[in-house]
Amino acid sequence: MTENASVPGSRRDMAMHNDWWPSGWDHVLPRQGFALAMLIGTASQPGFTGSLDDLLQEIFAGHWDMIGGNLDGALTFSWPETEWDHEEAPEGREAYEANRWKEFGAMLTAAGFEVPTTVRDLSELYLTWGLAWREETAEGTRWSMPDALPLPGDLLTLDAELTKRLDRMRRTTETGPFVNDLIKYLVDNLGEPQEILTSLDRLAAATGRDADDVRLALAELVESGDAQVQRGREPADVERLETHQRFRLVMDWDHFNEPRVQLIIRD
Repeated sequence: MTENASVPGSRRDMAMHNDWWPSGWDHVLPRQGFALAMLIGTASQPGFTGSLDDLLQEIFAGHWDMIGGNLDGALTFSWPETEWDHEEAPEGREAYEANRWKEFGAMLTAAGFEVPTTVRDLSELYLTWGLAWREETAEGTRWSMPDALPLPGDLLTLDAELTKRLDRMRRTTETGPFVNDLIKYLVDNLGEPQEILTSLDRLAAATGRDADDVRLALAELVESGDAQVQRGREPADVERLETHQRFRLVMDWDHFNEPRVQLIIRD
């Protein structure tokens, strides 16, 4: 369920739920949502009983910058201590925060949920939504998380743009290993060809994947603008290709090698 990340000086390894990123919650919740999920994931490890405050005290002596201090810290959608990127969000921090809160508040209110203002409020919403479970036992408070997290769209009405973005992100996560194997074959075995004449079954044999996996990988490369699939010199619909049908795979390596989004986590 979780992957571990060691925290220097702590008495316990931090654990993050594997489903957090694919679920898309990080694109919906205030910035502390990620850190809260990590804290609950760590509390869910065997051998821990107690409150989230107890765990915060054990690992960070009660104060963790990434969560905004402690559980009573105010939720925000930006990092107040960082320099504002006026190119990415020219409206400025205050207007950005106001817009995000307006959207977030409307979304929760429409679904019948109270809008959280602190990390502690958000932790109670996690319990309401089924992102986490809390049980009082004879040994103390026990925490757990489901193997598969509920999706934001299961609980909230998302706007069309966000829904499309999250669907795309989850699709990319699913097809990532297939794309990696195909690219590895094209780079390591064929030396980054500009184009090749091939078929789904040939690529499947070369990559060790089945034809449906290759089809998903090709569709991802085409949608992202990294490749074209052609029959003759006309674009071909990857979904309609027979496994034995020959097609031209035309790669745009310059586009593929452009810098991708980089995730930076501050603690």
